[in-house]
Amino acid sequence: MNIEFPLRGIIPPVVSPLLSDNELDEAGLEGLLQHLLKGGVHALFLLGTTGEACSLPYQLREKLIHRACAIIDKRVPVMVGITDTSFHDSIEMAHVCKEAGADMVVVAPPYYYPLAEIEMLRYLDDLVPKLPMPFLLYNIPSHTKLHLSIDAVKHARELGAVGYKDSSGDMLYLMQLIDQFKEHPDFSVITGTEMFIPENIRHGGHGAIAGGANLFPRLFVEFYNAAVEGDEEKIESLRQIVLKIYNTIYNIGTFGSRYTVGTKSALASLRICNDYVAHPLRKFEGKEKEAIDKHVNTILEMWSAHEKKFEMAEK
Repeated sequence: MNIEFPLRGIIPPVVSPLLSDNELDEAGLEGLLQHLLKGGVHALFLLGTTGEACSLPYQLREKLIHRACAIIDKRVPVMVGITDTSFHDSIEMAHVCKEAGADMVVVAPPYYYPLAEIEMLRYLDDLVPKLPMPFLLYNIPSHTKLHLSIDAVKHARELGAVGYKDSSGDMLYLMQLIDQFKEHPDFSVITGTEMFIPENIRHGGHGAIAGGANLFPRLFVEFYNAAVEGDEEKIESLRQIVLKIYNTIYNIGTFGSRYTVGTKSALASLRICNDYVAHPLRKFEGKEKEAIDKHVNTILEMWSAHEKKFEMAEK
């Protein structure tokens, strides 16, 4: 499909619905993707952190890419994470993406070894010429042990990167990035921190890869639209709902995996797909699952109240 750059809007990092570690929940995948498309999202990101990519066998990843691209059917751009500990397998996965009909790939620093930035730059020098499609660079230092500098992002753009997703959670760094690339209007600066959406847009950024959009896509699309329109009343109303998601669904229990597990558990509460998570993660049960159900209902009530308030105001 013809994609307009810079890429803008709300891009869910799509959850990977599973029946087991080795089996895709195809009905759940279709239900989730239709839910996201109906919610008006602007693009979709397969096999990111929220999609448990590093826990899935290659055969399952390939099946998910092909099935998802067929369901999406060019209605929105599709990007796919290809980061792997193996250089060869990253390239192979990029070719799978091309064959399936995806539009771009997402590249983060390979995990496990603590890389120096110069090693990452050399990695990109070798990887990018072998990619069969455009790429977006992804900064997620909590998972890769490397926080990419602005100079590293410049290098990636010079190699052909079409954009950059920052999941550092560092607002000052995000603002500096946006300022740095204002002279390159076709290069997207996208936040991975949902609470930063209004600030990202106000300062000249382009949107968010927002995990919560798996659950409530229209909520996040409205949050983005309110920021674009400069509607401060709507921004603050929606910010309270997003903050509620942060403080509840993303924060059940004490494990570092609680965001991923909580998101899948909430999708099950919404009856969109099941909550199986691949090893080594474990789904919520008992009191944790009850808490998720309760919080989902509260957020739905908040969302409904927001809609009624602004519908009445528009009348």
